[in-house]
Amino acid sequence: EAAAGPAAADAGPRPLLIVYGTQTGNAEYVAEQVETAAAEHGFAAETKDMGDMDLDTLAAAKHLVIVCSTYGEGEMPDDAEDFWQEVAGPDAPRLDGAFFGVVALGDSIYDGFCQAGKNFDARLAELGATRVIDRVDCDVDYQGPADEWIVDALPALAAAGAEPAVATAAVVAEQVAAEPVAEEPAPAIADTPVAEPPAPEAAPAKSTSKSDWGRKNPYPATIVTNSVLSGATSAKEVRHIEISLGDSGIAYEPGDGISIAAVNDPSVVDLILKRIGATGDEVIKDRKTEHSLRDALTYHYEIGVPTKYLVDYIAKRTHDPEIGHLVDTGDHEALDAWLYGRDVLDVLNVDPDLTITPEELIAELKPLAARVYSISSSPRVHEGSVHITMAAVRYRTGDRDRGGVCSTYLADRRPVGEQVGVYITPNKSFRLPADDAKVIMIGPGTGVAPFRAFLHERVHRGATGDNWLFFGDQHRASDFIYADEFGQFVTDGVLTHLDLAFSRDQEHKVYVQNRMLEKGAEFFSWLESGAHIYVCGDATRMAHDVDEALHEIVAQHGGLSANGAEAYISKLKSDKRYLRDVY
Repeated sequence: EAAAGPAAADAGPRPLLIVYGTQTGNAEYVAEQVETAAAEHGFAAETKDMGDMDLDTLAAAKHLVIVCSTYGEGEMPDDAEDFWQEVAGPDAPRLDGAFFGVVALGDSIYDGFCQAGKNFDARLAELGATRVIDRVDCDVDYQGPADEWIVDALPALAAAGAEPAVATAAVVAEQVAAEPVAEEPAPAIADTPVAEPPAPEAAPAKSTSKSDWGRKNPYPATIVTNSVLSGATSAKEVRHIEISLGDSGIAYEPGDGISIAAVNDPSVVDLILKRIGATGDEVIKDRKTEHSLRDALTYHYEIGVPTKYLVDYIAKRTHDPEIGHLVDTGDHEALDAWLYGRDVLDVLNVDPDLTITPEELIAELKPLAARVYSISSSPRVHEGSVHITMAAVRYRTGDRDRGGVCSTYLADRRPVGEQVGVYITPNKSFRLPADDAKVIMIGPGTGVAPFRAFLHERVHRGATGDNWLFFGDQHRASDFIYADEFGQFVTDGVLTHLDLAFSRDQEHKVYVQNRMLEKGAEFFSWLESGAHIYVCGDATRMAHDVDEALHEIVAQHGGLSANGAEAYISKLKSDKRYLRDVY
């Protein structure tokens, strides 16, 4: 603030525009943190969803923060698509005299890591805006890097454009270093930091505060129900889990997710320790904290999904021709295929004779991130608890049984009465519409979770809008989860339509997108009368196939060309009537 000079202070708070693009709510969460901290640096901040942005608003901004997540393989999130097309297009305004910084969110297991944020960062500079701080590319465990960026970015933005000269982030850093240390600590930017998560066998200590549960301080919630929903003949193991929120004061809305602090399988940890010749008692330093190697591999680092950094590291130190060829050719698809189903131990075992120290191994791993599950309960109907609908991931490759890190932790090692660390991950981009609006919900498999919450919520509200659910899985007899509840919703007139697609109950496979096309005329009629569409589930295939079916319905029954159908659906997105929670 001091770097901005007295003139800036006398002028009062300066506008700061914070714009976010999000698929699941994380970018919005970071944007809100920026807004909260901005006042401490002399800004009057305004936060906007990219779906509500236009070029005139962008052109008027002199201080700008972009927070954007990346969806899939380098794609823009749904709410950012139209705005990006405008910013990237020939009619985008010059931004000379504007100052900006970018926070990019992504997942490093994908080739297009943080690509959406990178695109905005490069384009704003092309349009003449001045980058006052380097972009930060945040992985799944984004909180730490985002916090650090905010601390550096806001002083740099506050100094930018101030008289008598523009100060860069480097200049601000020098000025801050030269100033005397303040006696009072700076205001907290993010959640209150706490010690590392306790071991599963220990009861976590309770906090005296009810308002600070979050990524750095998950609430120790007790599991009250953990039952299998799928039938005995199902190829899947789908569980219904209810978690008590106790006296936490945690609030949520239908459409939100719940993050669960994952804990790695101790048997896999033991195998890794044996492989590298470690006892587990070795001390690992992680920033300002220290952990035993066993605790680090159990609670703090990802061992279920190996990083490409680890693959590169092993490839450079071994003569194994397969892994060497994959790295040397740069064939990302081939590398992804090779990594599929493998964990850190598999990569280490590429060369059983290769030695690696604990410090070398930890340096090539990424932090163990919480897993987010769509909430399948209504806070007003299922008061004091959160329900999740979870498929336990299990498979076998080589000579070992494998499993999803968090799903098997919950299924196998967290029975009723045990505790798990949780916090709510809000998703304001996946909310119910007005009570009189029609709703179309498409959620095969566990993707139906938020729609169970939606339906219970609409009943509680007395919503008058019609509801249409498309659900599917493999077999009706073993995979029709919540069949009794959905049947009751039909009987009570809550579900106007329930269309089912059980792919393997007949000779030819039938999916939810096929049911959509069969009812295309009525589907389009609902859209024309203002219906909102919600899609939840697999992003790789299902969401793509559903989107294609939607385009076909709009083109055929709306009498539109392919371009016309694309424009129609873009309008649905910009009007927040086509929302997706896909992963």
